[in-house]
Amino acid sequence: MRFARSVGLLLSAAAVVLWAYGVTVLQPLTEPIGPWSERLPGNNAYWARDLRFMAIMAVAVGLVLAGRGHLRWSRSAVLLGGCWVAADVAIDRVDPIGVRATVLLAVGGCAVLGALAATLWWRERGAPSAQGGEAPSAAERRTLTGAACVAGVLTLVAAGIESPTDREPELNQGALATAALLVVLAVGAALAAAPARSRARVGLAAGLAVAALVGVGLVRAVGPGTRLLPETALGAVLLTGVTLLAWDWPGGRPIWRHHALAALAAMLGPVAFLLATALPMMILLPIGATFTELAGNSPINAADSDLLVSLCGLLSGLAMALLLARPVVTDRR
Repeated sequence: MRFARSVGLLLSAAAVVLWAYGVTVLQPLTEPIGPWSERLPGNNAYWARDLRFMAIMAVAVGLVLAGRGHLRWSRSAVLLGGCWVAADVAIDRVDPIGVRATVLLAVGGCAVLGALAATLWWRERGAPSAQGGEAPSAAERRTLTGAACVAGVLTLVAAGIESPTDREPELNQGALATAALLVVLAVGAALAAAPARSRARVGLAAGLAVAALVGVGLVRAVGPGTRLLPETALGAVLLTGVTLLAWDWPGGRPIWRHHALAALAAMLGPVAFLLATALPMMILLPIGATFTELAGNSPINAADSDLLVSLCGLLSGLAMALLLARPVVTDRR
């Protein structure tokens, strides 16, 4: 895709702004006033943290898109994401609040992103895969399709995120903005993974983006606790659309039986993987509680669980990538 670099960097910068807003505006809304036991937070209390972490993941996916799946860009994106999460925990411990803090964090984050992108661009000058007109290799296509799958599953998590009360207007705003950004990233990465850009694929990408954005709005419109069915439908549409965009079209048309199997995996896989990752975290691996402690926030009530749903979404997205990130016909199983 000719504009993958500029689009990817622009979307990454938008994710940085979302992250900064989450740190300084949304996070203070989720922190209890006092440490008294009767005021300890409950399930999903730190929803702002999950939205921030998903914004950080969106920064990484945008970098993968900007690098068109090149290994150096992808490795740097993963490393940046890990370092950014560590920095987020340290910043959260300081509790920055206000417009000035938002602007400083957004500008600083964009500066780091720009410096990394400039370094990567300078190092890859003259490489064949760096030329905008060259089609991505099979490995780069797999990376881009995998990134699209990760963004697709994270879209479901962001669209369905809840809080103990679900009465915060900022929760809906933050969830809609994060999910919408992830939709665009998923569609953009899938289109960049296509072997060649055609009018049909571009039209399909536009239609898929509109349908997924409408689906995100419908998920948020449904009451908490009843979002499983619309989330499942959204995941089926978005991830099946990713395969239609990214996979080969021998003879100029998709192999429909392959995409029918992909649709079945897209309908059942995300929910199954989210459950498979969430249950061990609630019972055996208190990762969310560890992050809460490192950030200096009040622990979750003992009767509830401190689940890091953004991490569940990331792991589930990687699992879906193993199933669907085989865009080449001869490489598909």
